[in-house]
Amino acid sequence: MNLGEWGEDQAATYLAENGYRLLERNVRVGPCELDLVMTHEDMIVFVEVKTRVSSAYGSPEEAVTDRKRERLQRAAWGYLERTDQLNMPWRIDVLAIVVSPGRELIRLDHYPGAFDVGLL
Repeated sequence: MNLGEWGEDQAATYLAENGYRLLERNVRVGPCELDLVMTHEDMIVFVEVKTRVSSAYGSPEEAVTDRKRERLQRAAWGYLERTDQLNMPWRIDVLAIVVSPGRELIRLDHYPGAFDVGLL
């Protein structure tokens, strides 16, 4: 299992333990992929998971660039349109994970509604 898949597993488990329900995983919408599509408190939550072993290329949070944000927002709208849920409340969360080379969890930070409130 590659690092990205492993990180998505960790994120899905963490979120499920915190009341989220997984709807779909690795959903392709146009050129973008939605890592996790979940529900939480009657809201659809699109979760972008970034996992890093080191900070050599920056933190996981830094990997969510303005371009990535735009693509995720377009993909979220596309998903809502495709599933006929345009009237549902929704948000995009980011989960930043840092692990040791042996894949021991060092840090997991969850940013609910990350784009809405300027957390990232």
